[in-house]
Amino acid sequence: MDARITERSGETRSRVRHMERQDRGYQMTREDMARFLTELGAKGRTAETVERYRTALERLYQALPEDKRVQEGTLVQWREELLKSGYSRSSVNVICAACDNFLDFVGHREVQLGDRLSSGDRPQPELTRSEYLRLLQTAKALEDERGYLLVKVFATTGIFVQELPDVTVENIQAERFPVVHQGVRRMVRVPECLQKELLNYARRQGITKGPIFVGRSGQLLHRSRVAVLISQLCKAARVPEEKGNPRCLQKLYRNTRAVVEANVALLIEQAMDRQLEQEQLTAGWEA
Repeated sequence: MDARITERSGETRSRVRHMERQDRGYQMTREDMARFLTELGAKGRTAETVERYRTALERLYQALPEDKRVQEGTLVQWREELLKSGYSRSSVNVICAACDNFLDFVGHREVQLGDRLSSGDRPQPELTRSEYLRLLQTAKALEDERGYLLVKVFATTGIFVQELPDVTVENIQAERFPVVHQGVRRMVRVPECLQKELLNYARRQGITKGPIFVGRSGQLLHRSRVAVLISQLCKAARVPEEKGNPRCLQKLYRNTRAVVEANVALLIEQAMDRQLEQEQLTAGWEA
């Protein structure tokens, strides 16, 4: 009888400790991150792999609240923020897997994400040109100049949300500037109308150099904050919220550009045909 009571008492204490551990979660530290990355190197992981882990952990660290505590459900919420910010499902899976491995290393499996998103990307909704214009008009009506410019930057340059820090006073003044996304370097062109608006905004905000999109403290706007700002604008403009993210705005840019390029190609063909018809009249075999 006493043995059974003692056993039950031990099980109860174990459950209480487990519940307390879940409530406390894990306080993420840069020291633990450094130990984990060192361990990866010692196990023979390549420098590129270690750097991918470092980037994933840094993203999580920056996204955490001030106490840097990871609790049950933290990674679920963070994963949704990554998706809304424009990351593909496959990229989110890689990032979250790296963080899960780290949490296993520090002995906090209870706050791991565990599951993964299905491999295929979710169907991406199409933002129409009229909906885009409604977003701009609504931002103007609300006097939300930052929201207006964020929408316009993604829709007229096609940059990724990760490249927003490259939207600097210096780069906008240059009209074209290089960016690197997933190892691919390309040039971004800034339309003249957007260039003027961005530089005027920067001047009014007292920004003379560096990134244009910053918060009140001067820190770069976090990707999740960018997604929230655009989503809020969608609500006000009565545009479906699933279209309120940088990825949909980028897709609008690509689709618009594809239509313009197709029209230009058709005009070139028509001009060539007219020239050949004129030449045929003077130098054709049966002319």
